Amino acid sequence: MAGRNPAITVTPSTVSSSYLTGLIGAGIGPSLSPALHEREADRHGLRLLYRTIDIDELALPATAVGELLRSARTLGFDGLNITHPCKQLVIEHLDELAPEAAEIGAVNTVVLRAGRAIGHNTDGSGFAQSFARGLPDVPTGSVLQLGAGGAGAAVAHALLTVGADRLVLVDADQTRAAALATALHRTFGPGRASTAPLPDLAAQLARADGLVHATPTGMAGHPGLPFPAELLHPRLWVAEVVYRPLETELLRTARALGCRTLDGGGMAVFQAADAFRLFTGCEPHIDRMLDDLADLVGSPTR
Repeated sequence: MAGRNPAITVTPSTVSSSYLTGLIGAGIGPSLSPALHEREADRHGLRLLYRTIDIDELALPATAVGELLRSARTLGFDGLNITHPCKQLVIEHLDELAPEAAEIGAVNTVVLRAGRAIGHNTDGSGFAQSFARGLPDVPTGSVLQLGAGGAGAAVAHALLTVGADRLVLVDADQTRAAALATALHRTFGPGRASTAPLPDLAAQLARADGLVHATPTGMAGHPGLPFPAELLHPRLWVAEVVYRPLETELLRTARALGCRTLDGGGMAVFQAADAFRLFTGCEPHIDRMLDDLADLVGSPTR
């Protein structure tokens, strides 16, 4: 990454009347980001076009994110959201990282301004705000997080920021989980985060207060449960990162057992609101955006 400076945070100095933005990722056809951003822009009297750039539809590998970013810069895009599986791969193609993105090691929002590409992460703040709103009083002594990729890195930082005492990371890629745990130790101190191998998932869930699911399983293109249903127990609260569909099979199964649950809709709205602020310099209407999501999915979110 050229010119990396994690101390730089970008705040728009002027507010334009029109914006060209988009989303790069795989299997993003069902994404509600275009509607969330465009509806909010309408409320501010802005012209905002939000395009989806699906690497699956384009038959491109995740590593093509750099090429797509260069094309977006040439075409005059004002900003991009980045999602699975490109949130970490995009970093080497950026000019600067905002502090929260440098700390997390993943980027979901790129602001393109004055010839420079600045990476931000609004996933962490989005999850933290959604968690505080949806599960304000759950025990957080021991939390298990399944998934340590780009979204997982942001969620792990958010969980420790909001007060989880102990976070156990489980990922099919143990090297990735270990790297995230090491990064968390640097930020939050030793002892707050650890890893466990996938075969130990049952034992870890049995003694956990809560579970955060941060893998693509359950998305429209990856249906199903991330692990056998019998590993859930009613003392467990379950939070989901996936929001399309809003009720994943994991949440439906957990709720039937009596678990308290949190869908991914709140995180989707709060991270979109933070990205909208970065793109436009305008303060988003959070309550209206939550209503937008409820309207778009046909289900209440608050």
